[in-house]
Amino acid sequence: MIKQLRKPVFCVVSAMFTITAAQAQDAKPKEPGINLSYMDTKVSPGQDFFRYVNGTWLDKTEIPSDRNSWGSFNELRQKTDNNSLAILKEASKNPKYKSNTDQGKAVALFNTILDTVGRNKRGITPLQPTLKKIDAIKNVADLQNFLTEMETQGGVGFFGVYIGADAKNSNAYAVNLGPGRLGLSDKDYYNADDKDSKEKREKYQVHVARMMQFIGESPAKAKESAAQIVALEIEMSAPRLDRVERRDRRKQYNPTAIADLKKTTPSIQWEKYFAGIGITKIDSVNVTQPRYMAALEKTFTEKKVGAWKEYLKWCVLNGSTSSLTTQIEAANFDFYGKTLTGALKQRPREEMALQVINNATGEALGKLYVEKLFPAEAKDKAKNMIQNVILAYENRINALPWMSATTKVKAIEKLKKLTIKIGYPDKWKDYSALQIKDVAEGGTYFDNSVNLSKWDFKEDLAKLGKPVDKTEWGMSPQTVNAYFNPSYNEIVFPAAILQPPFYNYQADEAVNYGGIGAVIGHEISHGFDDSGARYNADGNLVDWWTAEDLKQFTALGAKLADQYSALEPLPGIHVDGKFTLGENIGDLGGINAAYDGLQLYLKANGNPGLIDGFTPEQRFFISWATVWRTKSRDEAIKSQVKTDPHSPGMYRAVVPIQNVDAFYQAFGIKKGDKMYIEPEKRVKIW
Repeated sequence: MIKQLRKPVFCVVSAMFTITAAQAQDAKPKEPGINLSYMDTKVSPGQDFFRYVNGTWLDKTEIPSDRNSWGSFNELRQKTDNNSLAILKEASKNPKYKSNTDQGKAVALFNTILDTVGRNKRGITPLQPTLKKIDAIKNVADLQNFLTEMETQGGVGFFGVYIGADAKNSNAYAVNLGPGRLGLSDKDYYNADDKDSKEKREKYQVHVARMMQFIGESPAKAKESAAQIVALEIEMSAPRLDRVERRDRRKQYNPTAIADLKKTTPSIQWEKYFAGIGITKIDSVNVTQPRYMAALEKTFTEKKVGAWKEYLKWCVLNGSTSSLTTQIEAANFDFYGKTLTGALKQRPREEMALQVINNATGEALGKLYVEKLFPAEAKDKAKNMIQNVILAYENRINALPWMSATTKVKAIEKLKKLTIKIGYPDKWKDYSALQIKDVAEGGTYFDNSVNLSKWDFKEDLAKLGKPVDKTEWGMSPQTVNAYFNPSYNEIVFPAAILQPPFYNYQADEAVNYGGIGAVIGHEISHGFDDSGARYNADGNLVDWWTAEDLKQFTALGAKLADQYSALEPLPGIHVDGKFTLGENIGDLGGINAAYDGLQLYLKANGNPGLIDGFTPEQRFFISWATVWRTKSRDEAIKSQVKTDPHSPGMYRAVVPIQNVDAFYQAFGIKKGDKMYIEPEKRVKIW
């Protein structure tokens, strides 16, 4: 859930906001740890725990028309976005934030995004110089020159380059070469024969034809172009790794000498290409998908120049829709928003603009967000909980019956070397070299986007030859999310997730351990899921397992994958247990570690007894199911199971805890209940 531009992987404020965050919290009405009004206690927890916890909320909640799903995450993100917008607007009125300051650049970018009058007046004029260059392409040499120029502006198609930590030497940066973009996010859309994939593929081609008319093609020509584009994308999608293969970093670690790359894809003059993008000293590159690069040579040697050009025009247009006219933007939403995910209307423009700010200059706004809304004590409390969950995890590793002592030593070494980042970076990103102009200075969203891409690329190039900077963050503080970075062996919790329902300083610890505690455990578990477990304590892709332990671990993972693959959220639509395995191991490990962490806390601090009629253990599991409270449109579910490694929220709420013995004890769940799984079929990994 990290910035996608080049990396793979992984607001006017009202007067009351001028007081301190702690004062603001005290002034608010107390937020309940468990909102009893959302529950449906007429339903037995043993029959349908998701509905038991969330039933009344499910009955009364409508998915907003500008969303494809709605739940706890969305509610908190909406609240955080409102706060961030208020902070951004306040900054726009502060004369000290000129466009040469980091915060001023965020404001200027925001203003150009909202300048729809200017965008509509310019039409497709910003694209015309690039489209003209595409029209001039006559052969592979011309194509290479164009790709070289565009790579420094974010890339345009066929293949692309990014800089990242070397998978087997996490302290050194590596140059990676991988596939270029396609209009659809999963190869199944191009190649699968199921009804949904076929329908989406057909509708995608209609969409492409519609969009190509915006750049001057006649309806007949646009229809012909769309057929060429989709045919070429189908061809380029076939040799790519599928969604399960992409989760295995070993398959994407293929250091290749430039001399060997020339043999694989000889149509490209690779020394010239790398020199052209600014990498002059390079003798090898990590080819993330060799099968794709070999197949690409066939695409080049067939010399379908007309198809190349239409595809490139589509890539340029499709990557610019949000910075062109509102008509183009709306047409783009009709397919990617309505058709693919089921949303009924676009989100408010300010909210869409904020997402761009968060991704592009997120730490500039993050400084202001932290100053206004993140009290220092929240960071300290989170640290204490993390240490408790880590201790619980260590205890669990030592008690594993399937793991040998040799591997346990390595696992605990990795756990103890885990880096923890909470709230915001110790060192903020420097945007001084980034050129952003406000509307009053002649700035446009399109030009600012190009400048952002150029700046980002230069920032990447400057890393080569230097040690990896592991102080960098992959999310801004105002992001409601968390992540594990295997190369850094770190878990990261931005400030915005440390709010209810994940963390509530007014609630009892059982609620907090079931919320943010389980999220903490989830991220720790990513270091020990089927993908993260391939990295050692130093963040290197090195096997630290005994053969027998790895065999046992793989078998347990397969059992968990089978549990999820049996789930059918819509008729004929199944969860892909292998694709979602990493996140599912994260949930299972997280809930177990957090529960044990709660027991450590209760032992040290005493058991408060019943609160709202529930024991701490019951409140813990209720809190977990509250976090995953969600409703989704059918099209969103269809898209999620194809493209998202996370299982749908209603399953995340219940499937992990069905494998936890303490859940059965807490609610007296017995054989014959729908929630019941035979003890021998419960999966226990970490």
